[in-house]
Amino acid sequence: MKLSPFVFLCATGLFAIFSSTISKSPVLPLFTTHLGADPSGVGLVAAISALAGVAFSVPAGLLADRFGKKRLLVVSSLVFASAPFGYLFVTRLWQLALIRFYHGFATAIFLPVAMALISTLSHKERGEKLGWFSTATLAGRFMAPVVGGSILGYFSLNSTFSYQVVYAVCGVAGLITFILTLMLPVPEKTGQAGQSWSETFRVFRSVALNRKILITCFVEASILFAYGTFETFLPLYAVQNGLTAAHVGIFLSGQIIVLALTKPIMGRFSDTHGRKPQIFAGGLLGAACIGGFSCVSLFFPMLLLSIAFGLCLSVVTSATSAYIADLSSQQARGSAMGVLGSIMDVGHTSGPLLSGIVAANFGYAQSFLGASLVLLSVTLLFFLTIGSHNGGHTA
Repeated sequence: MKLSPFVFLCATGLFAIFSSTISKSPVLPLFTTHLGADPSGVGLVAAISALAGVAFSVPAGLLADRFGKKRLLVVSSLVFASAPFGYLFVTRLWQLALIRFYHGFATAIFLPVAMALISTLSHKERGEKLGWFSTATLAGRFMAPVVGGSILGYFSLNSTFSYQVVYAVCGVAGLITFILTLMLPVPEKTGQAGQSWSETFRVFRSVALNRKILITCFVEASILFAYGTFETFLPLYAVQNGLTAAHVGIFLSGQIIVLALTKPIMGRFSDTHGRKPQIFAGGLLGAACIGGFSCVSLFFPMLLLSIAFGLCLSVVTSATSAYIADLSSQQARGSAMGVLGSIMDVGHTSGPLLSGIVAANFGYAQSFLGASLVLLSVTLLFFLTIGSHNGGHTA
């Protein structure tokens, strides 16, 4: 049976994100500490790959529009396949930082280009297809910490060998990603180059000046700002209120499961009922959920809010990427997804940073309120700029 390009992309996405995630969760902070880093060094190393994502998502989209999406996916998978083996030779902190920056290019290229290719391959079912792709990557994201943690638990954390085993598994997943990408059957019209540099930059300019695309990117960035606050400070807030690490694990796992199960459903819903009302409603409810953590301190209310916030993440992000694809032409889709990737990475990484300042001065509860205010403000700006009524899946 011949597999479709979409199925190949989902399988590739699963192994790619598994490889990316197992390289950092939970191994990276432990390995960084093993190399002698203090907490600030751990934070710096953790942020370096995200910095590569912020810096290179837009150029990746531009290059995909110029040279073809499959070529960029092959470049990305080559990084996935080669970077993990660099960790095997790391003995100094600066070496680890260098490898993390190089490794960061993989997801910076892969996610926006893969989403652009899926958007080009589909139209009426675009939201649903992007939802299924997201579910595949979430499966990889969910499995990686379990596998990595099990390997580290089997061996001694004080042994360099234990970290090498994790990164060897990471490398195998990267090699599978590379092989699947080479086998990817991409139709000629969607996978090959066809623009001059002047046309590429003209197309990018049309994307960068499109206020609807930009404000939609900011909505996704703002809900990821709230998510970054959640995943960073909810564990500390929960423990402060007498809950255990096991409770925190249930919060986080439950949220990922909800995201994985509902993304295709919410994507299909946006295909049928329109993107704009879904984005607006999800942003409002997400702001209420993240702000609600400041008012609760018991296990079950926190669990319900965690699940509800995960559902809001699904509602918003399953519609934003599809809406941006709707707003962009086929020739500009790589650029549009690159802009989305860069802006959403800024939101995700700035959430813990800015909310950390609020938490240090006013407490964890106020950091959730601050994230809620950011999400609410951007959602209302989306409503004022674009509106919330839509008769279908198109712009």
